[in-house]
Parts: sequence; C-alpha cells; structure tokens
Amino acid sequence: MACWSERGCDDEMRGRCPHAIDAHEQCPMSCIYASCHRSAHRPTGDPALIFDPLVDRSAAAKETCTRCAFFLTSGPRA
Repeated sequence: MACWSERGCDDEMRGRCPHAIDAHEQCPMSCIYASCHRSAHRPTGDPALIFDPLVDRSAAAKETCTRCAFFLTSGPRA
C-alpha cells in the first residue's frame, strides 16, 4: 500500500473521525494525525510540483501529501 493512501489514525479513531466518514475526504493538515514522519516525506514549495496538472491528488488520504515532493513525483498520475 502506498504511503499516501494511508490515514494517520487507528481504526478506533477512524470510526469517529468526521474526515474519515467519507473515504474520499482528505485528512486536513490541521489534524495532529495527518502529519507524516516517513523518511520519504519531503515538503516542497516548488510551484512546478505543487501545481502539476497531471498529479492525481484525489489518491492522497491526507492533505499533507499534496505538498510532499515524494507524492508529487512518485504518486499516481491523472
């Protein structure tokens, strides 16, 4: 399973989380469990990556992934 398709909370939390009710809703960056501590996570401010129209951002379970260089370069393409 790709890291960007995993939420940061456990099953019990997911059962009561307002964002996890809809499987297509991303965990917001403000959620404490949406942070990423993986070695591949590289936040980026590069506009070419952030605004790349071919990146399938709907595949990311967490909003923080949509600002990660690893996801933007290795993730699914539209």
